[in-house]
Amino acid sequence: MASTSSAFLILLITVFYFLNPSEPAGISTYWGQRNDEGTLEAACATNNYQFVNIAFLTTFGNGQTPVLNIASCDPASTCSALSSQIKACQAQGVKVLLSIGGQEGSYSLSSPQDAQQVADYLWNNYLGGQSSTRPLGDAVLDGIDFDIEQGTDQFWSDLAKALSAHNSQKKVYLSAAPQCPFPNAELNIRNQLLPAVRDGVFDYVWVQFYNNPQCQYGGGNADALLTRWNEWAQLNVNQLFLGLPAATGAAGSGYIPPDALISQVLPSIKSSPKYGGVMLWNRYFDQQNGYSNAIKDSIN
Repeated sequence: MASTSSAFLILLITVFYFLNPSEPAGISTYWGQRNDEGTLEAACATNNYQFVNIAFLTTFGNGQTPVLNIASCDPASTCSALSSQIKACQAQGVKVLLSIGGQEGSYSLSSPQDAQQVADYLWNNYLGGQSSTRPLGDAVLDGIDFDIEQGTDQFWSDLAKALSAHNSQKKVYLSAAPQCPFPNAELNIRNQLLPAVRDGVFDYVWVQFYNNPQCQYGGGNADALLTRWNEWAQLNVNQLFLGLPAATGAAGSGYIPPDALISQVLPSIKSSPKYGGVMLWNRYFDQQNGYSNAIKDSIN
């Protein structure tokens, strides 16, 4: 009987694992927009982050020559030196993604064919493909992050699906960083990524719960944030992250003091089966404020 029970227990654990493949909760951050934020390798060496998004590819689509905008290097000559740092991060279990878009730049997609061309470029120059012009050297990034704040809401799902089509060769992780409002006539807000998120093509969605007073923490009150979190959690999302500024200076509004996050917000959102952790904008402000140090033991 004992051996039969043990075998049955092992079977149950195995089935549970494959039916629930979600990773442990963690912290995601963005790196690349400041000269004074320290190296990528140093960020990963803190052991605070599960994901680091290199920001940003600011120009692409519509036949434009893609442009990588990183503060600490010139993509035409020196960014390939980041290759060894990317590999060092990955050796520590940190997933390193390229974030496309951002607040500034020139990017949009004009058609499904345009989306396919951008996907092919990303695969060959940053992911598992081959190109003689890889801006970050021979390191193979783990995936692509969509921080789409310009253009229309069209064809982003086409781009994500085209990137996912390479999964048979190497898993391409996809993340999205939409803002927290849901578009409606009253607010007159366009959230470009919402249709793509609804299509269920992203592995991780770190929603920006800041710079949007109608759905962020404010005045010591988390009600608006939690209401909107529950709405996002109804979508076809694998893992949902709470996106926050890592210091008061990181955003115009929406900062949550670490103790308030731990006492007022995390207990509620951690009960969601979609909960994946916290995203912090960005590494520089986190380094200055020590935010990830303050919350990391409470994330799981």
